[in-house]
Amino acid sequence: MIPELAAGHGPESSITFATVMDHVAQGFEILGVAVLVAGVIWSAVLAILAWRRSGSGEQGLAALRRGFGASLLLGLEVLVAADLIRTIAVAPSVDNVLVLGLIVLIRTFLSFSLETEIEGVLPWRRAMTTGASQLARATTAVTRPRPG
Repeated sequence: MIPELAAGHGPESSITFATVMDHVAQGFEILGVAVLVAGVIWSAVLAILAWRRSGSGEQGLAALRRGFGASLLLGLEVLVAADLIRTIAVAPSVDNVLVLGLIVLIRTFLSFSLETEIEGVLPWRRAMTTGASQLARATTAVTRPRPG
């Protein structure tokens, strides 16, 4: 067992399991924000490539919307993981679980809305996809060689 985490290690030790899990949750939050920032940048790159390739601002805008929407979905998934860790491992109280439930409900609605906007089809009319697969499809659509 890690000495700093051992019970009764001493009053000067402030490292606890809850503290470590709080740092892990913060790491996930940082990762979620990094995904969002990288997604904005990558979406702009995809939009520029699509615009140059097609000469159409409409194609560029479609690539931007699809790429950024996919990045938002992926970022939301990572941020939900951070909330789960924080609620379950750091402060498992009834109030925190209810707040987590509300957060997950809101983020589920946002994910549903984003997926419907990106795909143009209701989720039950297509196969389930994640933010990562959406981002991969947006990237492939812009970077694959054009036929002919």
